[in-house]
Amino acid sequence: MSVSLAKGQSVSLKKNDGGTLTHVRMGLGWDAVKKKGFFGGVKSQSIDLDASAVMYDAAGNVLDQVWFNQLKSKDGTVLHSGDNLTGDGDGDDESVTVFLDRVSPSVAQIVFVVNSFTGQNFSQIENAFCRLVDETTRQEIARYDLTGSGTHNAQIMSKVSRDGAGWSMTAIGAIANGRTFQQLLPAITPYL
Repeated sequence: MSVSLAKGQSVSLKKNDGGTLTHVRMGLGWDAVKKKGFFGGVKSQSIDLDASAVMYDAAGNVLDQVWFNQLKSKDGTVLHSGDNLTGDGDGDDESVTVFLDRVSPSVAQIVFVVNSFTGQNFSQIENAFCRLVDETTRQEIARYDLTGSGTHNAQIMSKVSRDGAGWSMTAIGAIANGRTFQQLLPAITPYL
């Protein structure tokens, strides 16, 4: 059963049987706002959003990152699906898969961000969401709708954090500006 999260809400990533999730996927989906063309027609546009994952230690230092230009973490436990340049299609347009049971113990948090490398802003985007899926069962665990269109071109979506022996997910949903995850690092810091 999926939980719909609001900003700041957290959900434990423990399974119903008491075990912890070992293999999850953070999916990102979006559609371009349809624009009215001449003579009442509808004109479609392409929107290039990029999902990234940034791994932090307990002190807030960046240990590694996964994004369209680095599809795999150094230890191979975090994988990016590749760059979707348009937002076309149903479901997840980009995703980041995490093998939680193999992530280095030095990683305390993994923060997921979305940004427009081409600089398009969220007023041109609709139906945007991020969702966490248990990859062993293909069941959606949690979903966060990326609401609040505006002139920002990035958003700090969510994070997964070590929670005792397991992990928890927190919906952040903070708007930001930056064309790459590197430009978003100062905006991420308050959410660590």
